[in-house]
Amino acid sequence: MTRKIKDLSYQREKIDTPDDDFLNLDWIRKGHERLIVISHGLEGGSDRHYVTGMAKLFRDNGWDVLAWNNRSCNGEMNKQRILYHHAASYDLRTVVDHALEKYDYQEVCMVGFSLGGGQTLRYLGEESEFGLPDRVKKGMVISVPCSLPESVDTLGLKGNAVYEKRFLKKLKLKIAAKAAQYNDIDISGLDDVSTLEVFDEKYSAPLHGFKSRSEFYVYCNPFPYISKITRDIMILNAINDPLLIGNCYPYDLANEMPNLYLETPERGGHVGFAQAGEKFTYAERRTLEFFEGSTFRIIED
Repeated sequence: MTRKIKDLSYQREKIDTPDDDFLNLDWIRKGHERLIVISHGLEGGSDRHYVTGMAKLFRDNGWDVLAWNNRSCNGEMNKQRILYHHAASYDLRTVVDHALEKYDYQEVCMVGFSLGGGQTLRYLGEESEFGLPDRVKKGMVISVPCSLPESVDTLGLKGNAVYEKRFLKKLKLKIAAKAAQYNDIDISGLDDVSTLEVFDEKYSAPLHGFKSRSEFYVYCNPFPYISKITRDIMILNAINDPLLIGNCYPYDLANEMPNLYLETPERGGHVGFAQAGEKFTYAERRTLEFFEGSTFRIIED
């Protein structure tokens, strides 16, 4: 059962992208000097419980909140031909640059879930190529497929059919809507697509300019960017996460990088980490602890 986060409201802002598209940003602004930027997972949005739970905890502890929605997510189809993917750090960069240009935040920290974690790792790891604002201090990624090609393979496992079915249903609706915008997108046979691998081969890869899904996955893989990160970064990946395997648990990098903190608890699932009798998840609490290194308060509804 999905938990309900009460007493939380956003203020929406629509911003333009450099390629004449738009992004929907959901704010909680209280005039604080610290900002947390939250990036959601595949086919998620700022309304997902794992985003709103994180937003509420940080709001209650002296942070402004910016939960952004990837192109086409959370109810509004974008204009351009492309949708979004694990490597869409260019949109995350647009979001952060906008926030820092508009408001005088002294500290910005980034948190990303699953796909949003991949985007966050890539954004932080592209510092040598695109630069990184000094006010961006730390990053936290949760249930992140650090090694995307390996993670994708787990979706074919029998126990993960529920994830694949849910993602595929939403993506099929989305590609049909995109075909209504661009009539050269061929959706004949869309109903017969039964796996994400086939969907990515037929739609995701070519839509974003790749020859094959394997080429697409290699490009979107955040793993090569982790070693390039200079800011403090924490990876929280549960051992029992059904979508993670192999280098999704980068122990060797954690041993080599003094700024990389890797936590791999036995339990937590995929974007779960619920604790019995607790209002906030372990992931939410751990993120706040990592970002500010102090105690925090829980405000009851």
